[in-house]
Amino acid sequence: MRGEALYRLGRPPLDVKGKKVILVDDGLATGASMYAAVLALRALAPARIIAAVPVAAPETCEAFRRFVDEMVCTFTPQPFYGVGSWFEDFSQVSDEEVRRLLSQSRAS
Repeated sequence: MRGEALYRLGRPPLDVKGKKVILVDDGLATGASMYAAVLALRALAPARIIAAVPVAAPETCEAFRRFVDEMVCTFTPQPFYGVGSWFEDFSQVSDEEVRRLLSQSRAS
């Protein structure tokens, strides 16, 4: 809830009922956070949920196909090692940067 209030800045949630929604993550190791997002999103009755990640553990990518309408995993290396090991720069994004980007996207 902290993130939601911090990032939404008083704006109402998007109405996704009956719409195609694409969930994007930097990658899936266990998939726990993406699974939580899928469950929350299902409650809002979108027409389709598509999950997209650049890298994922092969078994996690395969398992996710049961939870979403479409699963896109660009790279499923074996052995996996962890999401961060497949990026040149895996530094954190600050809350300020997230808010700036969200405001920018709303304006366009």
